[in-house]
Amino acid sequence: MENKKLHILAFGAHADDVEIGMAGTIAKLTSQGKTVGICDLTDADLSSNGNVDLRKEEASAAAKILGVSTRTSLAFPDRGLFLQEEYIRRIAAVIRKWKPQIVFAPYFEDRHPDHGNCARLVEEAVFSAGIRKYWTESDDQPHRVERLYFYMINGFHKPDFTIDISPFMDKKLESLRAYKSQFEQTEHTVLTPLINGYIETVEAREKMFGKQVGCAFAEGFKTTIPILLDRDLIGELT
Repeated sequence: MENKKLHILAFGAHADDVEIGMAGTIAKLTSQGKTVGICDLTDADLSSNGNVDLRKEEASAAAKILGVSTRTSLAFPDRGLFLQEEYIRRIAAVIRKWKPQIVFAPYFEDRHPDHGNCARLVEEAVFSAGIRKYWTESDDQPHRVERLYFYMINGFHKPDFTIDISPFMDKKLESLRAYKSQFEQTEHTVLTPLINGYIETVEAREKMFGKQVGCAFAEGFKTTIPILLDRDLIGELT
């Protein structure tokens, strides 16, 4: 990819986090010609099922299904996503490299500690990436992200805004099913919360969000700052 600038850069603690939270939105954006990248902070090497090589193959397949332009892993230690300066610098370097307009990360409140810690690391890195004197190992210039939003993985929270993904729900489900090692039960599978109906639970959540806003399926997002509507859109509020 010659042009390093991305419209959207989504971070996850593990490959499949981004797909669970916002695969429909990614498919929608790429269908509109937007460039989207995914950065997984770990290789999910402690996952009960599958292995690192297989997980990378599944992640690549899912990214292709969604039309993602680039997918990388920082290979931080799984279950080791603590607030460390080294991690913040490396995430900031990724942001400076791709210069996204909008960054997404998991929502802070989640049963898996890695997801909340990923949110905190990305929040710190987004801020630091825009500071001129903040040092990273790359030579890329500082970059200020326009917005930072948070997607949901295991939680069901009241969203601050939703995105209609009705025409792209099938793509979302297809991308999730690419992770056979995580969501399909076999005779060699270790029982985890992802096995036995997890994808159906995600589908039900997006259906519920959609019902709340008058569409078939929607993905919900959180934000730490108010959303600004253009004055030309004021009619949508009446």
